Amino acid sequence: MGIFICPVCGGRLEKSDKSYVCPKNHSFDIARSGYVNLLLSKHLGKTVHGDNKLMVQARKSFLDKGYYSRLRDTLCMTVKKYFKGGVIIDAGCGEGYYTSAVSEAVPQAEIYGVDISKTAVEYAAKKCVKGSFAAASVFHIPLADGSCQMLLTIFAPYCGNEFSRVLSDGGIMIMAIPSENHLWELKQAIYDTPYKNEVRPYELEGFTLVGKRRIRYMISLDSQEDIQSLFSMTPYYYRTGKEQQERLAHLERLQTQADFELLTYRKNK
Repeated sequence: MGIFICPVCGGRLEKSDKSYVCPKNHSFDIARSGYVNLLLSKHLGKTVHGDNKLMVQARKSFLDKGYYSRLRDTLCMTVKKYFKGGVIIDAGCGEGYYTSAVSEAVPQAEIYGVDISKTAVEYAAKKCVKGSFAAASVFHIPLADGSCQMLLTIFAPYCGNEFSRVLSDGGIMIMAIPSENHLWELKQAIYDTPYKNEVRPYELEGFTLVGKRRIRYMISLDSQEDIQSLFSMTPYYYRTGKEQQERLAHLERLQTQADFELLTYRKNK
């Protein structure tokens, strides 16, 4: 039995041929790529509707070239260290780069992924065929209470109440965030007054920090395509003016820091 729940009434969804159906007969078709759209219009933010196709393709191209493979590999090692069986949910799974790697690292796991971008989750369903994927907001995860033993949140919005709800007591949450020097040289190249990332206190209500790992190294980008792909993955993409965009367009090569923190939490009982 799956753990998806109906976004309309909260009833457990059962897979029936090419759709999911709840006891009240709310039905949701499964796309040809394998994901189900459980995103209701009322769950969409006013300004954020997920990454568009060009952004998803740019991120996929960048990640597939291995620039963030050290983070991916460290994530997989951390998952193997703490996973004791059951369900792993990737909350904000994007195109499935990390989800797929985790699925291969712990093949015994039952893998779920949600993302607000239908384009991204379509790629994820194709990349990680073992997993079950849904277009949904991380603030309204369509999974049953306490149904997951591990939750991944990789550069995704943090929603403590929802994450705590879907995790079982003692469940593990693994979070990846940019550290203070992440992409510092990129910001120096395009901004007049760049600033370092603010790393907030690690304490989270309802969770206990049980592990912390910093992953820091230089990456060399040797094409304008890769530089643009990287930039489109960042929050700066949405708030960069024309002048800064032109500076970016003139960069043909760039060395910049990849600086991540991988934080592991246990849900308090």
